[in-house]
Amino acid sequence: MRVASNRRGLRGAIAGCVTLGLICAMAIAVYLVGIEAEDARIDRKRAYNFTRFLAGQSLPGTPELGRLNERLQAAGFAPFAPIFMRLFKREFELELWVKRGDGFQHFATYPVCNWSGRLGPKFREGDRQAPEGFYAVDAKALNPQSRWHRSFNLGFPNAFDRANARTGSLLMVHGGCSSIGCFAMTNAIIDELWEAITGALANGQKKIHVHVFPFRMTTEAMTATATHDAAPFWQTLKRGYDAFETTGQLPEISVCGRRYDVKGPSSVGAADATKAEKCD
Repeated sequence: MRVASNRRGLRGAIAGCVTLGLICAMAIAVYLVGIEAEDARIDRKRAYNFTRFLAGQSLPGTPELGRLNERLQAAGFAPFAPIFMRLFKREFELELWVKRGDGFQHFATYPVCNWSGRLGPKFREGDRQAPEGFYAVDAKALNPQSRWHRSFNLGFPNAFDRANARTGSLLMVHGGCSSIGCFAMTNAIIDELWEAITGALANGQKKIHVHVFPFRMTTEAMTATATHDAAPFWQTLKRGYDAFETTGQLPEISVCGRRYDVKGPSSVGAADATKAEKCD
């Protein structure tokens, strides 16, 4: 079973089980089975996507691709308006939001072909874990000559990652369907994202913010994962998730000590967490 990353969180529970005997042991068994089932479901999704990719078939849920500017205008968006993206690991989805008025409105959802590791943040170089957190992409992050067709660098480690001694480099969103810590989108989808990104940057957007979540952070999902090792970290991500869900505007996210600090909507959306501030 792939439960090594959760052993630390189980030590306290196991120690407390000495006097509770069978009931507590059964609870731990249920917890471990749940982790194994989640990992197995993710692996099945990866295998299914990769099989379709090798066969040259599009992934289920792929929207209409091509003629991006025409589709944006048909949906009521200005040509190459500012954009915002959200990634969800469990759902294998990337959302593209486009600025209209004071906020962002959903334009399209693209399937993610593959990402590596398990639900939870990236900790160190070489752990093959796709990151979670608040990141930003600028023109320097773009690589049109990527070995995976095209790619853009998420910007890991950001200020939060560095404050928590998390290491790693070159964590990308790219084409193809293979991953050792990145998010693989297929060539056709990365081409469309590339057009949206380069168009927005050329039209004056300085940074494109990308929020990466383990799953859609509903109350039900948070309750179901409350005993996971990453649950305290996910609570910090949920504040940023809720802020955008509520307003449709980018929250201002900075780093206070070793935690994310989420404030109200910001015209610049400091969601790359590159700035460290004094704690309130």
